[in-house]
Amino acid sequence: MARLGPVHWAMMAFAAIPVPALADECVQERAVYGDMDDAYELRFEPVDSEAAATSNKFKFSVRNTPIVADGVVMRSDDQLRANGLIMFNCPEGDVTGADLRACTVWQGMIYASDLKGNIGVLPAEGAGAAARLFLPALGPSIRESSIWGKGKATVAPWDVLTLKGCGE
Repeated sequence: MARLGPVHWAMMAFAAIPVPALADECVQERAVYGDMDDAYELRFEPVDSEAAATSNKFKFSVRNTPIVADGVVMRSDDQLRANGLIMFNCPEGDVTGADLRACTVWQGMIYASDLKGNIGVLPAEGAGAAARLFLPALGPSIRESSIWGKGKATVAPWDVLTLKGCGE
Protein backbone atom coordinates (compact mmCIF):
# COMPACT_ATOMS: atom_id res chain seq x y z
CA MET A 1 0.00 0.00 0.00
CA ALA A 2 1.36 3.44 -0.94
CA ARG A 3 2.15 5.98 1.78
CA LEU A 4 0.35 9.29 1.69
CA GLY A 5 2.51 12.39 1.53
CA PRO A 6 1.88 15.60 3.51
CA VAL A 7 -0.12 17.22 0.71
CA HIS A 8 -2.43 14.20 0.50
CA TRP A 9 -3.06 14.37 4.26
CA ALA A 10 -3.79 18.10 4.04
CA MET A 11 -6.22 17.54 1.19
CA MET A 12 -7.97 14.81 3.19
CA ALA A 13 -8.31 17.31 6.03
CA PHE A 14 -10.46 19.48 3.75
CA ALA A 15 -13.08 16.75 3.72
CA ALA A 16 -12.79 15.89 7.43
CA ILE A 17 -13.27 19.32 9.02
CA PRO A 18 -16.92 20.40 9.42
CA VAL A 19 -17.76 23.92 8.27
CA PRO A 20 -20.81 25.98 9.20
CA ALA A 21 -22.87 27.56 6.44
CA LEU A 22 -21.01 30.85 6.96
CA ALA A 23 -19.29 30.70 3.57
CA ASP A 24 -22.49 31.79 1.82
CA GLU A 25 -23.20 34.56 4.32
CA CYS A 26 -19.80 36.26 4.71
CA VAL A 27 -17.62 38.25 2.30
CA GLN A 28 -13.92 37.41 2.13
CA GLU A 29 -12.71 40.68 3.68
CA ARG A 30 -14.67 39.89 6.87
CA ALA A 31 -13.90 36.15 7.10
CA VAL A 32 -12.31 34.70 10.25
CA TYR A 33 -10.50 31.33 10.10
CA GLY A 34 -9.01 29.03 12.70
CA ASP A 35 -6.89 25.91 12.81
CA MET A 36 -8.22 22.62 14.16
CA ASP A 37 -6.32 23.01 17.46
CA ASP A 38 -7.75 26.53 18.01
CA ALA A 39 -4.21 27.83 18.45
CA TYR A 40 -4.27 30.34 15.56
CA GLU A 41 -6.70 32.81 14.04
CA LEU A 42 -6.53 34.41 10.60
CA ARG A 43 -8.84 37.45 10.35
CA PHE A 44 -9.30 39.23 7.02
CA GLU A 45 -9.74 43.01 6.84
CA PRO A 46 -10.74 45.34 3.98
CA VAL A 47 -7.79 46.66 1.95
CA ASP A 48 -9.45 50.11 1.73
CA SER A 49 -7.66 51.11 -1.48
CA GLU A 50 -8.38 50.22 -5.09
CA ALA A 51 -4.89 51.36 -6.08
CA ALA A 52 -3.11 48.95 -3.75
CA ALA A 53 -1.07 46.06 -5.16
CA THR A 54 -2.47 44.07 -2.25
CA SER A 55 -5.70 42.22 -3.08
CA ASN A 56 -6.46 41.03 0.47
CA LYS A 57 -5.00 41.68 3.92
CA PHE A 58 -5.34 39.95 7.26
CA LYS A 59 -4.10 39.62 10.82
CA PHE A 60 -2.64 36.28 11.92
CA SER A 61 -2.86 35.78 15.69
CA VAL A 62 -1.30 33.19 17.95
CA ARG A 63 -4.07 32.55 20.47
CA ASN A 64 -3.29 33.09 24.18
CA THR A 65 -0.21 35.18 23.32
CA PRO A 66 0.25 38.86 22.41
CA ILE A 67 1.51 37.89 18.93
CA VAL A 68 -0.38 39.38 15.99
CA ALA A 69 1.34 39.21 12.61
CA ASP A 70 0.37 41.12 9.47
CA GLY A 71 -0.63 39.30 6.32
CA VAL A 72 -1.07 40.41 2.73
CA VAL A 73 -2.13 38.72 -0.48
CA MET A 74 -0.94 39.84 -3.91
CA ARG A 75 -2.49 38.41 -7.05
CA SER A 76 -0.45 37.27 -10.01
CA ASP A 77 -0.90 39.30 -13.20
CA ASP A 78 -3.31 36.68 -14.56
CA GLN A 79 -5.29 36.73 -11.27
CA LEU A 80 -5.02 32.92 -11.07
CA ARG A 81 -2.64 32.80 -8.10
CA ALA A 82 -2.85 34.40 -4.67
CA ASN A 83 0.63 34.82 -3.18
CA GLY A 84 0.44 35.36 0.57
CA LEU A 85 2.91 36.73 3.12
CA ILE A 86 2.75 36.65 6.91
CA MET A 87 5.16 39.12 8.54
CA PHE A 88 5.93 39.90 12.18
CA ASN A 89 7.65 43.03 13.52
CA CYS A 90 8.95 44.18 10.15
CA PRO A 91 10.90 47.43 10.19
CA GLU A 92 9.34 50.41 8.45
CA GLY A 93 10.90 52.74 5.94
CA ASP A 94 13.94 51.90 3.83
CA VAL A 95 14.53 48.18 4.46
CA THR A 96 16.77 45.60 2.88
CA GLY A 97 15.88 42.18 1.50
CA ALA A 98 17.60 40.67 4.54
CA ASP A 99 15.35 42.73 6.84
CA LEU A 100 12.25 41.44 5.05
CA ARG A 101 13.44 37.83 5.10
CA ALA A 102 14.07 38.07 8.85
CA CYS A 103 10.53 39.25 9.61
CA THR A 104 8.72 36.93 7.16
CA VAL A 105 6.96 34.13 9.02
CA TRP A 106 5.45 32.40 5.95
CA GLN A 107 5.27 32.98 2.21
CA GLY A 108 3.42 30.95 -0.38
CA MET A 109 0.27 30.42 -2.39
CA ILE A 110 -3.05 30.58 -0.56
CA TYR A 111 -5.61 28.15 -1.90
CA ALA A 112 -9.34 28.18 -1.13
CA SER A 113 -11.81 25.33 -0.87
CA ASP A 114 -15.59 25.29 -1.00
CA LEU A 115 -17.81 23.00 1.06
CA LYS A 116 -17.51 20.25 -1.57
CA GLY A 117 -13.70 20.28 -1.43
CA ASN A 118 -13.17 21.99 -4.79
CA ILE A 119 -9.87 23.87 -4.74
CA GLY A 120 -9.53 27.34 -6.25
CA VAL A 121 -8.00 30.76 -5.84
CA LEU A 122 -8.65 32.88 -2.75
CA PRO A 123 -11.82 34.96 -3.34
CA ALA A 124 -11.37 38.68 -3.94
CA GLU A 125 -12.88 41.33 -1.70
CA GLY A 126 -16.65 41.48 -2.08
CA ALA A 127 -16.92 37.80 -3.02
CA GLY A 128 -18.28 35.11 -0.71
CA ALA A 129 -15.75 33.78 1.80
CA ALA A 130 -13.97 30.50 1.17
CA ALA A 131 -15.04 27.66 3.48
CA ARG A 132 -11.42 26.61 4.02
CA LEU A 133 -7.95 27.94 3.28
CA PHE A 134 -4.85 25.87 2.51
CA LEU A 135 -1.49 27.51 3.28
CA PRO A 136 1.14 24.91 2.27
CA ALA A 137 3.95 24.42 4.82
CA LEU A 138 2.49 26.94 7.29
CA GLY A 139 3.34 24.79 10.34
CA PRO A 140 6.99 24.14 9.46
CA SER A 141 7.47 27.81 8.52
CA ILE A 142 6.16 28.97 11.89
CA ARG A 143 8.53 26.60 13.72
CA GLU A 144 11.46 28.31 11.94
CA SER A 145 10.21 31.88 12.44
CA SER A 146 10.48 34.69 14.97
CA ILE A 147 7.02 33.93 16.41
CA TRP A 148 8.11 30.48 17.65
CA GLY A 149 9.41 29.83 21.17
CA LYS A 150 8.80 30.40 24.85
CA GLY A 151 6.02 32.94 25.40
CA LYS A 152 5.19 32.75 21.71
CA ALA A 153 3.82 30.02 19.46
CA THR A 154 4.48 26.53 20.78
CA VAL A 155 2.02 24.54 18.65
CA ALA A 156 2.55 24.36 14.90
CA PRO A 157 -0.74 24.76 13.03
CA TRP A 158 -2.09 22.47 10.38
CA ASP A 159 -1.95 23.91 6.88
CA VAL A 160 -5.76 23.96 6.60
CA LEU A 161 -7.74 26.75 8.26
CA THR A 162 -11.54 26.59 8.51
CA LEU A 163 -14.03 29.46 8.37
CA LYS A 164 -15.28 29.98 11.90
CA GLY A 165 -16.91 33.38 11.79
CA CYS A 166 -17.54 36.66 10.07
CA GLY A 167 -16.01 39.81 11.53
CA GLU A 168 -17.42 43.31 11.66
